[in-house]
Amino acid sequence: MRLRVAALFSILACALIVGGFSPASADTPGIDVKGILTDTRTVPPKPVPDVKISVDLEGAEVASGVSDAEGKFSLPIPGDPEDLLGKVIIVKLDTSTLPAGTTLTDEKKTEYKVTIKTNFDIPIGYRIGPKSAGERPMWEQVIERSINGVFLGLLLALAAIGLSLIFGTTGLTNFAHGELITFGALAAYFFQDSFGWAILPATIIAIALSAGFGYANDRLLWKPLRGRGTGLIAMMIVSIGLAIFLRGVYQYFFGADNHQYTGVRNFKPWHLGPIDVRPKEFFVAVLCTVVLIVVSVAVQKTRLGKATRAVSDNPALAASSGIAVDKVITTIWVAGAALAGLSGIMWGSINGFDYQVGFKILLLVFAAVTLGGLGNIWGAMVGSVLVGLLVELSSLIIPTELKYVTALVVLVLVLLIRPQGLLGRAERIG
Repeated sequence: MRLRVAALFSILACALIVGGFSPASADTPGIDVKGILTDTRTVPPKPVPDVKISVDLEGAEVASGVSDAEGKFSLPIPGDPEDLLGKVIIVKLDTSTLPAGTTLTDEKKTEYKVTIKTNFDIPIGYRIGPKSAGERPMWEQVIERSINGVFLGLLLALAAIGLSLIFGTTGLTNFAHGELITFGALAAYFFQDSFGWAILPATIIAIALSAGFGYANDRLLWKPLRGRGTGLIAMMIVSIGLAIFLRGVYQYFFGADNHQYTGVRNFKPWHLGPIDVRPKEFFVAVLCTVVLIVVSVAVQKTRLGKATRAVSDNPALAASSGIAVDKVITTIWVAGAALAGLSGIMWGSINGFDYQVGFKILLLVFAAVTLGGLGNIWGAMVGSVLVGLLVELSSLIIPTELKYVTALVVLVLVLLIRPQGLLGRAERIG
């Protein structure tokens, strides 16, 4: 039964991980050239500030500016919108202002030639990535991206453990797990933005609130549904609805802008010979490793960990052995939500975040859990690191914008070749 559920949730994940941005209408009359600069070396892409953009009209520069802290730029074109109709503008990006070691992913696309046909704002998109393969030896790129892949995998593992534990103990495929990740990121931001707290106390309180949010999820929704004997497919559909609802709530209270934490230092890259290592990502990876080790030891050695494994293997037998199954499941929800919240904070400290950061990385988390083995936390860790490596290394072969498709390929291949995952156990169906 769980393998069929796994196949279904993977297909639904692929269908759901589709999003976009709707162009906003202009706040004031006039035509603006708008856009956002993102660095594709990170997941999700982070904003790139202080890059110069200019606009030429009829051979003369009429507007210029730089991207802000969120990577956004908005350049008003002088003149009445009606008089500008039919005229041609050229939008230019000054590549000398790009971050060190980067270029445009399409190096030839430094200029956009646009004919003004309406009086609406003009969206312009640039994406920034690492220097092309021709500028650096392949072995340097492989090593550097492998390091980045491990860092990404450890961060994914922190998010994937909770999803794997919840599936292992309840059989629930929780599509709202991405919103647990987002909750932690937004909670820490709330205390910084509203009360001016430092990042450390804001993180601690946000993790505690994430744990409480997980408890409320189980107590108010999932436990009553389990008590009524609701089927796994129905509960999965409920989780999809919950995810959509929570994203709407997050957007209402926090807006759609990209946010950054204050007080998080940006260190200069470490130059290890020809290889660059970003210190902030390294420190986050170390923290993730420590947390993963603690969780592994707790699951393996503590009474609660042993009870969790017993419930995951056979809930009915665990209950007959005197294990309080409902208490174990509630505890797993608390712990899983706390880990998800922490992963959201760590993700936001590196890449920035918005109201749907968890939704954006949900496909990667699903791919990691499926690859490692559903319900197996060690499998989730191994699968996360492998997915991180595959995503980063794949950009050496395919365009950077398509590297997350690797996660989709992983899902399909695992379900076709080994549905139980690398460390999962095959189950008889029927």
